[in-house]
Amino acid sequence: MPNQHYENFPVASPLLPREMRAPVRVLYAFARSADDLADEGHARPEERIAALDAYERELDLIDAGQSPTSTLFRQLSATLRERRIGTALLRDLLSAFRQDVRQTRYATFTALLDYCRRSANPVGRLMLALAGEARESSLRMSDAICSALQIINFLQDVAIDWEKSRVYLPQEDMHRFGVTEQQIANADMNERWHALMQFEIDRAREMMCAGAPLALTIGGRLGWELRLVVQGGLRILEKIEAAGHDVFYRRPTLHAADWLLMIWRAWSQPVPTQRRYSAR
Repeated sequence: MPNQHYENFPVASPLLPREMRAPVRVLYAFARSADDLADEGHARPEERIAALDAYERELDLIDAGQSPTSTLFRQLSATLRERRIGTALLRDLLSAFRQDVRQTRYATFTALLDYCRRSANPVGRLMLALAGEARESSLRMSDAICSALQIINFLQDVAIDWEKSRVYLPQEDMHRFGVTEQQIANADMNERWHALMQFEIDRAREMMCAGAPLALTIGGRLGWELRLVVQGGLRILEKIEAAGHDVFYRRPTLHAADWLLMIWRAWSQPVPTQRRYSAR
C-alpha cells in the first residue's frame, strides 16, 4: 500500500509466491537502506550523496563480476545473478534517491513522472522480472500502477513532506488552481485547494485503473497481490475525498474495515473501471 520506505515491496505478504520471497527481501533491503541514506537521520546533503555513490560503486563491482564489499551487496549480487536481472533498475532507484537530496520542487507533472519513473516504477519492473513476466504491455501497466502509488503517497503526505521542506504537487498545477505554498504552510483548505486536490486525485485514479488489468494478465498469487495493491491505492484516494481533501489533520490510513472492503472489491471487481489515463 502507498506509504514510505518502499513498503510497496510485498515483503511479508502471504500472497507472494514462495519462490519470490527470498529475492524480494534482498531487493527490499537494498531499496530500504538506500532510501534511508537519502532521507533519514541528520547527515548533510553531501554526506548523503557520498553514501549513495558508495552504493553505486558496489553495483559497479557486481557488473564487473567482482565480489562486493558488504554482506548486503554480496546477497544482492547472488540474487541478480540467479534471477538474471541487471543493475539498471537499481541504478534508477539510486538516481531518484540522489534527486530527493537535491530537488524539493517539481515544475511540471512531466518532471514528476520522470521522478516516478526512477523512484517507483523500478519496484514493479523488478517484481515482474522475478515473476518471469517481461512483456512490454505488462511493463507499461506496471509503470502506471507504480507511478500512481507514488503520486497517491505524495497526496496523502503533503503535510509530512512540507515539514521536510518538500512539495511534490506540480508547480504548474498549483499555479493553475491558484494554490500557494503559504496555503500548505497554513493548512488553508479553501475552494482552490479542493479543486487542486480533486484534479490530482482524478489523475492518479485514472493512472491506477489504466494499470489494473495487469492483475488479470499475470494471474495466480501475484495477481491477487496486485489486485490488493490497486484497491489499496484507490481506497486511499477515496479516503482523501471523504475527508474533504484534509491531508493535514486527517491523513488517510487503512484500517481493518478498509482491508475487508478491499478484499471484497479485489474479488468482485478485479479491474476497476475508469476512463483511460492521459497526462494532462
